[in-house]
Amino acid sequence: MERAEGICQPKRLRSGRRTDAGFTLVEMLVVITIIGLIMALVGPRVLNYLAESKAKTAKIQIQSIASALDLYYLDAGRYPSSAEGLAALVQPTGGNANWNGPYLKGGIVPLDPWGKPYVYRSPGEHGTYDVLSLGSDGQEGGSGTAADITSW
Repeated sequence: MERAEGICQPKRLRSGRRTDAGFTLVEMLVVITIIGLIMALVGPRVLNYLAESKAKTAKIQIQSIASALDLYYLDAGRYPSSAEGLAALVQPTGGNANWNGPYLKGGIVPLDPWGKPYVYRSPGEHGTYDVLSLGSDGQEGGSGTAADITSW
Protein backbone atom coordinates (compact mmCIF):
# COMPACT_ATOMS: atom_id res chain seq x y z
CA MET A 1 0.00 0.00 0.00
CA GLU A 2 1.24 3.44 -0.85
CA ARG A 3 0.82 6.40 1.40
CA ALA A 4 -0.59 9.47 -0.31
CA GLU A 5 -1.29 12.50 1.78
CA GLY A 6 -1.30 10.39 4.98
CA ILE A 7 -4.10 8.03 3.83
CA CYS A 8 -3.55 4.33 3.07
CA GLN A 9 -4.68 3.43 -0.39
CA PRO A 10 -4.44 0.07 -2.21
CA LYS A 11 -1.73 -0.30 -4.85
CA ARG A 12 -2.85 -0.02 -8.38
CA LEU A 13 -1.49 -1.93 -11.35
CA ARG A 14 -0.60 -0.17 -14.61
CA SER A 15 -3.94 -1.25 -16.00
CA GLY A 16 -5.66 0.64 -13.22
CA ARG A 17 -6.99 -2.47 -11.42
CA ARG A 18 -6.65 -2.69 -7.68
CA THR A 19 -4.68 -5.58 -6.11
CA ASP A 20 -6.88 -6.10 -3.05
CA ALA A 21 -6.18 -9.36 -1.24
CA GLY A 22 -9.13 -11.78 -1.35
CA PHE A 23 -10.49 -15.00 -2.80
CA THR A 24 -12.22 -15.46 -6.10
CA LEU A 25 -15.39 -17.47 -6.50
CA VAL A 26 -13.47 -20.23 -8.29
CA GLU A 27 -10.98 -20.51 -5.43
CA MET A 28 -13.83 -20.75 -2.93
CA LEU A 29 -15.55 -23.47 -4.98
CA VAL A 30 -12.32 -25.48 -5.21
CA VAL A 31 -11.84 -25.33 -1.44
CA ILE A 32 -15.47 -26.33 -0.78
CA THR A 33 -15.12 -29.24 -3.24
CA ILE A 34 -11.94 -30.47 -1.51
CA ILE A 35 -13.62 -30.26 1.91
CA GLY A 36 -16.61 -32.17 0.51
CA LEU A 37 -14.37 -34.93 -0.85
CA ILE A 38 -12.55 -35.25 2.48
CA MET A 39 -15.86 -35.49 4.35
CA ALA A 40 -17.11 -38.13 1.89
CA LEU A 41 -14.05 -40.25 2.67
CA VAL A 42 -13.89 -39.64 6.43
CA GLY A 43 -17.62 -39.49 7.23
CA PRO A 44 -18.44 -43.21 6.86
CA ARG A 45 -15.46 -44.16 9.02
CA VAL A 46 -16.57 -41.81 11.79
CA LEU A 47 -20.11 -43.22 11.66
CA ASN A 48 -18.70 -46.75 11.78
CA TYR A 49 -16.68 -45.87 14.89
CA LEU A 50 -19.83 -44.46 16.46
CA ALA A 51 -21.74 -47.70 15.83
CA GLU A 52 -18.84 -49.77 17.19
CA SER A 53 -18.63 -47.62 20.31
CA LYS A 54 -22.35 -48.12 21.02
CA ALA A 55 -21.90 -51.90 20.77
CA LYS A 56 -18.88 -51.76 23.11
CA THR A 57 -20.85 -49.62 25.56
CA ALA A 58 -23.67 -52.18 25.55
CA LYS A 59 -21.19 -55.02 26.23
CA ILE A 60 -19.69 -53.13 29.18
CA GLN A 61 -23.13 -52.33 30.61
CA ILE A 62 -24.21 -55.97 30.25
CA GLN A 63 -21.07 -57.05 32.14
CA SER A 64 -21.91 -54.54 34.88
CA ILE A 65 -25.48 -55.87 35.09
CA ALA A 66 -24.15 -59.45 35.22
CA SER A 67 -21.87 -58.52 38.13
CA ALA A 68 -24.80 -56.92 39.93
CA LEU A 69 -26.88 -60.05 39.33
CA ASP A 70 -24.11 -62.19 40.86
CA LEU A 71 -24.02 -59.93 43.94
CA TYR A 72 -27.80 -60.21 44.20
CA TYR A 73 -27.45 -63.99 44.03
CA LEU A 74 -24.89 -64.00 46.85
CA ASP A 75 -27.28 -62.06 49.10
CA ALA A 76 -30.62 -63.61 48.14
CA GLY A 77 -29.55 -67.14 47.17
CA ARG A 78 -31.32 -66.80 43.82
CA TYR A 79 -31.39 -64.58 40.75
CA PRO A 80 -34.34 -62.25 40.23
CA SER A 81 -37.16 -63.85 38.28
CA SER A 82 -38.09 -62.60 34.83
CA ALA A 83 -41.20 -61.05 36.37
CA GLU A 84 -39.10 -59.11 38.91
CA GLY A 85 -36.72 -58.11 36.15
CA LEU A 86 -33.64 -55.96 36.51
CA ALA A 87 -35.59 -53.55 38.73
CA ALA A 88 -34.91 -56.01 41.58
CA LEU A 89 -31.28 -54.84 41.45
CA VAL A 90 -32.20 -51.28 42.47
CA GLN A 91 -35.25 -51.69 44.71
CA PRO A 92 -36.28 -54.52 47.02
CA THR A 93 -39.03 -56.86 45.91
CA GLY A 94 -41.48 -58.57 48.22
CA GLY A 95 -40.31 -61.77 49.91
CA ASN A 96 -36.59 -61.02 49.80
CA ALA A 97 -35.43 -60.22 53.36
CA ASN A 98 -31.75 -60.52 52.40
CA TRP A 99 -31.80 -57.73 49.81
CA ASN A 100 -28.71 -55.57 50.36
CA GLY A 101 -28.85 -53.21 47.39
CA PRO A 102 -28.96 -51.24 45.31
CA TYR A 103 -26.63 -53.43 43.31
CA LEU A 104 -26.22 -51.04 40.39
CA LYS A 105 -24.29 -47.81 40.78
CA GLY A 106 -26.56 -44.80 40.83
CA GLY A 107 -29.58 -46.85 41.84
CA ILE A 108 -31.02 -47.01 38.32
CA VAL A 109 -31.12 -49.70 35.66
CA PRO A 110 -29.38 -48.23 32.59
CA LEU A 111 -30.95 -48.21 29.16
CA ASP A 112 -28.94 -49.62 26.27
CA PRO A 113 -27.05 -47.12 24.05
CA TRP A 114 -30.07 -46.95 21.73
CA GLY A 115 -32.36 -45.85 24.58
CA LYS A 116 -34.20 -49.15 25.02
CA PRO A 117 -34.34 -51.32 28.17
CA TYR A 118 -32.17 -54.41 28.40
CA VAL A 119 -33.98 -57.75 28.09
CA TYR A 120 -33.61 -60.01 31.15
CA ARG A 121 -34.69 -63.64 31.26
CA SER A 122 -34.35 -65.97 34.23
CA PRO A 123 -34.00 -68.84 33.76
CA GLY A 124 -32.24 -68.05 30.53
CA GLU A 125 -32.02 -70.03 27.33
CA HIS A 126 -28.20 -69.82 27.32
CA GLY A 127 -27.42 -69.91 31.03
CA THR A 128 -28.83 -69.26 34.47
CA TYR A 129 -29.96 -65.88 33.16
CA ASP A 130 -29.78 -63.99 29.87
CA VAL A 131 -29.22 -60.25 29.54
CA LEU A 132 -29.31 -58.76 26.07
CA SER A 133 -29.67 -55.58 24.10
CA LEU A 134 -31.68 -55.86 20.93
CA GLY A 135 -29.33 -53.53 19.04
CA SER A 136 -30.23 -50.51 16.97
CA ASP A 137 -33.36 -52.05 15.43
CA GLY A 138 -34.94 -53.07 18.75
CA GLN A 139 -35.79 -56.56 17.46
CA GLU A 140 -34.23 -59.93 18.15
CA GLY A 141 -31.69 -61.10 15.61
CA GLY A 142 -30.17 -58.84 13.01
CA SER A 143 -26.68 -58.17 11.77
CA GLY A 144 -24.24 -55.28 11.80
CA THR A 145 -25.43 -52.44 14.02
CA ALA A 146 -28.79 -54.19 14.38
CA ALA A 147 -27.18 -57.31 15.89
CA ASP A 148 -28.08 -58.31 19.44
CA ILE A 149 -25.47 -57.85 22.17
CA THR A 150 -25.70 -60.65 24.70
CA SER A 151 -24.33 -61.82 28.05
CA TRP A 152 -23.42 -65.30 26.74
